Amino acid sequence: MTEFPFQLLIDSAFPKNKRQSLTCTKLLRTIAGRRQVYEAVWNGRAVIVKLFSHKINAGRHLKKEWRGLRQLQKRQLSCPVLLFYGKTENGGWAVVTGKIADCSTALEVFNEKRDPEEKLELLISVCRELAEQHRKGVLQKDLHLGNFLVSGDKGSGPILQNAAKWEHSQTPRKAFGVPNLFAIDPGQMRFRSQELTRKKSIWQLASVAAFLPEGDTKSIGRLCKEYASARGWHFDKSDEAMLQKQLTLHKKTAVKKGLKKCLRTSKRCLKVKTDKYLAVFDRGFCQGHNPVDFIKQVDTLMNEGQTLKNSRTCYVCRLRWNGKDVVVKRYNHKGFVHSLRHTIKRSRARRGWLHGHRLGMLTIPTPKPLAYIEQYRGPIVWTSYLATEYIEGKNLYNFLADDSVTEQQRSRAVKQIEELFDKLGRHSIAHGDLKHSNILITANGPTLTDLDAMKVYKWNFTYRIRQRKDLLRFSRLAVG
Repeated sequence: MTEFPFQLLIDSAFPKNKRQSLTCTKLLRTIAGRRQVYEAVWNGRAVIVKLFSHKINAGRHLKKEWRGLRQLQKRQLSCPVLLFYGKTENGGWAVVTGKIADCSTALEVFNEKRDPEEKLELLISVCRELAEQHRKGVLQKDLHLGNFLVSGDKGSGPILQNAAKWEHSQTPRKAFGVPNLFAIDPGQMRFRSQELTRKKSIWQLASVAAFLPEGDTKSIGRLCKEYASARGWHFDKSDEAMLQKQLTLHKKTAVKKGLKKCLRTSKRCLKVKTDKYLAVFDRGFCQGHNPVDFIKQVDTLMNEGQTLKNSRTCYVCRLRWNGKDVVVKRYNHKGFVHSLRHTIKRSRARRGWLHGHRLGMLTIPTPKPLAYIEQYRGPIVWTSYLATEYIEGKNLYNFLADDSVTEQQRSRAVKQIEELFDKLGRHSIAHGDLKHSNILITANGPTLTDLDAMKVYKWNFTYRIRQRKDLLRFSRLAVG
C-alpha cells in the first residue's frame, strides 16, 4: 500500500516541456488497472492529479480527459482549472487540474441530506446545470451525481471557476445561496456542435429524476418543469410518457451496473480472495478491522452467538462484530454433488448478497447485506456465509397473533405489505419463499428477509406464473 505523502514527478507535455514535482497527500478514487485520483500540492497550490495506468489505453484516456476539459472551458461551462498534463516516471500519463475549494460530489451531498425538500433542491440545481450543458451540445455518457462537484453550498468559500479568466476570482458564477456545480470526468462526455435533441435530453433527465422516490410524481414534475424552463421548453404529455419509459429503463441499467460494483473492490465494497476463500465486505462493516479476521473467526463467533435457526441446510446466528449487531447465515455442505451444483449456479450466499443490494437500490426494505464469504476446496464452493444487519421486529405471523397489536396497526401493516408486493411486481421480482416468517414487521414497516431463492424475471408471463405460486403459498399460510 502506498504511504502518504509521496513525491510524483511528471514530464509535462503541455503547456511546456518541464519536469514538474508534486506531493500526493491523499487517494480520492481508484479503478484497478485503469486510473487513480489523488489530492496533491504543486508549487504550494492544492491540485488534483488523475493518473491513467491502463497498459494499452492510458494515452487515449488522457487525451479524452484533456480535450473534454478544454471543450468545457471553451463552452464556458463550470469545470476545474486546467494546469498541465504529461508522462510519469513509470511511463503512465497524468493530468493535473486545480482543486475546487471545500467541495464534495453531488452524490455525497445528496446522501448526507435528510430533508426530502433539500434533496429535491439539489437535484433541481443539477438539472439546471445539465440543461446548460445540453443547450451547449454536451452529452454525458456516464451521467450520475458523482460527476458533479458541489462547492459554496451557502454562498461561502472561495470558488475556482472554469476558464483561466476566472482562475483568481473569489466571486461565484451563480447567485448567492445556490450551490456552485462543476462538471468532472469529461473523458465520458461527447461534444456536439448543436444543442441536444429532445429525446436525448429527456433520457439524461431521467438519470437525475431516478434519484427521487418511485411514485413521487409531484417532485418529478417539479424537476421536469425546472429543466424545461432552463431549456425554454413546454413539457407536454408525450414528454412525460417518454420520461416514464426512460425512468424504467434507467432503473434497470443502474441496478445492473450497481450489482457489478458489489462484486469487486469499490468505494463501498472490499473484495478479499485467496486460494481457500473469496469474500466481499461492506467497507463500513469492516472499518478499522481486518476482514480476514472475521473470515477466520466466523464459525467460532457463530458458536458463541445466539442461535436463530439450525437445520441440515443452514445455520443462522445473531452475533456482534466490530460493534455491529449482525445476523450470519451459513449454508452447510451437503455433499459433493450439492456443492458442485452451487458452484456452477453460484452460491446461495452470493445470491443473497446481490439480491439484498438489488432491493436496496430499488428502496424495497430488507436487512442491509454486510458480507458474503465462499470457502473453497479446490475449485468447489464447500461452504458459504451471508452476513446482514440485525433488524428488530416480529415476523408477520407473530405480529398478527399478538393481542397487543391494534386493529389499526394490523390494517396499516397489511396495506404496507400490499404496496411492497406491488413494488416487487413492478420490477418482476419473485421472492421464491414467501411465507410469514420471511416478512418482519418493524417500526419502519414490513421488511423482506431470506432472499437467496429470489429471482428476477425477464419475461412477464414467466414472472406471473412464479408470482401466483408465491401468493398462493402466502395465502395458504395466512388461512392456516
